[in-house]
Amino acid sequence: MIKRIVVVGSGVMGRGIAYVGALGGYSVTLVDINETALQNAKDEIESIFDKGIKYGKISADAVKNASQKLGYENDLTKAAGNADLIIEAVPEMASIKKQVFEEIEKHASKECYFATNTSTMSPTEIASFGKRPTKTIAMHFFNPVHKMPLVEIVKGLETSDETVEVIREVAVRMGKETVVINEFPGFITSRISALVGNEAFFMLQEGLGTPEEIDKAIKLGLNYPMGPFELGDLVGLDTRLNNLKYLHEKLGEKYRPAPLLEQYVKAGRLGRKSGKGVYDYALEEELVRK
Repeated sequence: MIKRIVVVGSGVMGRGIAYVGALGGYSVTLVDINETALQNAKDEIESIFDKGIKYGKISADAVKNASQKLGYENDLTKAAGNADLIIEAVPEMASIKKQVFEEIEKHASKECYFATNTSTMSPTEIASFGKRPTKTIAMHFFNPVHKMPLVEIVKGLETSDETVEVIREVAVRMGKETVVINEFPGFITSRISALVGNEAFFMLQEGLGTPEEIDKAIKLGLNYPMGPFELGDLVGLDTRLNNLKYLHEKLGEKYRPAPLLEQYVKAGRLGRKSGKGVYDYALEEELVRK
């Protein structure tokens, strides 16, 4: 039975997973070697709690209970030893994930389950970085985690049925709907989302319309909750580019990244996290500070 969860990586996804985990009643430790990132994550989680109370989404008692279950740690070796489930939520780069899985394998109990939060990468390959393929799986959360209802649960080659059921139960307790699928590059959602987002950049590159017009057309014409540029800026254009490069390598030419997207990333225009992506968030941030 899962009681204690460690989330590795306090970025946008990691902090969101920690939030829903604590709200679901789990004891959660959010781990990051970067103290500033960890503090930023704590501040944002507290802000989400406050907004939840303000808008009647969650009760003050629920927030109090969840806050008491949340811990923050910069020592992964210390945290891993007490975990029933470790969810890795570091950037979509095999080298970084490999470092994390090799480290947690050294310190986690033999009963501990491993999950990788990835939108495209192979849970079979990631499981090979540790030594427990039957207890390793992918949990693809969506951004923003506290609002998006789905978790894609992706089985690796040797993932056991028992592990699938344990992880599905965890996701449900976090308040999520689930789909359980077999591994294939990009899973279900990322293959579609990457194509839409990349095609939007080709449209912008061709001068078909402004970002605002393209986003509006997709939202109102196809009933998407967010336009592809709004979503790309939220997720991070560097993350979107990394996903496309991976899918291009695995699935072929239709996923070749738009040159304009590559230019934006080279220019440091990564989206909300850098203050500018397709859209400029400088004024928005200034208003927040005031």
